[in-house]
Amino acid sequence: MQSNKNYVPTQTINKIMNDTKNKLITMLQLQGEMNCWVHENWTDQGFEWYRAIWIEASEMLEHYGWKWWKHQQPDLPQVKLEVIDIVHFSLSIELQSSKPLEDIAKQVADSFTQPRATEDIKTTIELLAEETLKDQSAHFDIIAGLMQHLGMDLDELYKRYVGKNVLNIFRQDNGYKTGEYTKMWNGREDNECLEDILDTLDVNSASYRDDVYSSLSNQYSAVQ
Repeated sequence: MQSNKNYVPTQTINKIMNDTKNKLITMLQLQGEMNCWVHENWTDQGFEWYRAIWIEASEMLEHYGWKWWKHQQPDLPQVKLEVIDIVHFSLSIELQSSKPLEDIAKQVADSFTQPRATEDIKTTIELLAEETLKDQSAHFDIIAGLMQHLGMDLDELYKRYVGKNVLNIFRQDNGYKTGEYTKMWNGREDNECLEDILDTLDVNSASYRDDVYSSLSNQYSAVQ
């Protein structure tokens, strides 16, 4: 019998799906913690998560470049960070349903297996903004489409998500909500400094989250 090189054993597929679901459950837990930090009863506040997604999509397009009258070079690290920001707000929308985390994770994982995109990343970004404004819902299938354009897999998404989640908490711990936080670190945005930090850390380390926070603290102390 001729072997099928594209065949993937069911056991392998199940493991991939379980790993995906476990990562998504962790991300949902972290998002819930972050939202509670901002407001203890955040699910009752009517926060416009869809509006945040729309604005982040606009910022993503700006980082990628769209102006035909001037030379622009896509800033891919920043484009990817905008994807992470959109995931934060999209997870928040799903968490408001009060469904079990495992059910939400499975739903999101299923969406990631069916990416939706146009032929061009710029119009895919616009598609996300349009669909979000239309129904004020999360669209992980379009997010998956954006990830395809950028060559991002779930492992990279997880690495960057945890990193940005820690940065968000670090900002809150240092006066972001009250206006005391300094976002520019020696001429660079804290987002850019985060990129450098993530490249030096082991995402599989049990202390990964704490390592990111410690590294941010060390760099921020030099800014003050």
